Amino acid sequence: MIIDSHCHAWKYWPYQELNEHEPNESGVPNPEIWGNVEQLIYEMDRNGVDKSTIVSAQIWHNSSNNQYIANSVKKYPDRLFQFVDLDSNWSETYHTDGADLRLKKFKEELNIIGFTHYLSHDEDGDWLISSEGKKLFDFASKNSLIASIACTPRHQKNIRRVAELFPDLPILCHHMSLMSADKSKIGEVEDVMESSEHKNIYLKFSGYNYVLGENKRWDFPYSDAMWVYKEAYNNFGSRMVWGSDFPVVKFSSTYKQTLEVIRSNCEFISDKDKEKILGENLNNLIK
Repeated sequence: MIIDSHCHAWKYWPYQELNEHEPNESGVPNPEIWGNVEQLIYEMDRNGVDKSTIVSAQIWHNSSNNQYIANSVKKYPDRLFQFVDLDSNWSETYHTDGADLRLKKFKEELNIIGFTHYLSHDEDGDWLISSEGKKLFDFASKNSLIASIACTPRHQKNIRRVAELFPDLPILCHHMSLMSADKSKIGEVEDVMESSEHKNIYLKFSGYNYVLGENKRWDFPYSDAMWVYKEAYNNFGSRMVWGSDFPVVKFSSTYKQTLEVIRSNCEFISDKDKEKILGENLNNLIK
């Protein structure tokens, strides 16, 4: 079984106008379908992917993305699962009181397996271990939800503290926690590797191109970043989950190439562990 741990679907392509996330990309000719759920299902079918967990992201043009994904899950109940966008850094409720109550409301109203939370790159994530943050993660842990966190190496210290406080809570770090293949940033790689000591912290084996940086994001199969992937495997072992980052990945590669990075190019990963990373791990967490 293959399960995509990190993809998106939007009713309208969010990067159509100038934006801070993709400032060097122009709009597409068909924004209504470029990243919609039917495009995702098409890629899944074409590449033999059984299921996907969609990371909701209520960004530009998509303030109701949580509901759009909820409707998509209803439309494809055997294929899709939802991480609801909870208080991410673009929202008005970012790190305000009551996050646990908002998650409780989502759980009551939507069919979710967990929540996603995008942290600001300009902070250390201290809120995660504040009294309000602890209430959020306590609720998630007690209700068997998964925390899917968009983070950088600088956030790992506080993510480790959350993992210690809530050892039954699975924490998935987006895009290998945005480590860099730049050898001058080896300290950041080491900081992420330290988190492998916690058995409830998983790396999403996704966003391969981010490891190389914007100027080389096209350089499939990312040979210059392979040492980072190998370091992650040497520390986390099979405790990773593959993700495509569709449709954002279309800026740098095809959907199939995101699969072949691990299937064909990461020769240091055993076949058994590849099966776990490609689907078995996430399937067990969803159950």
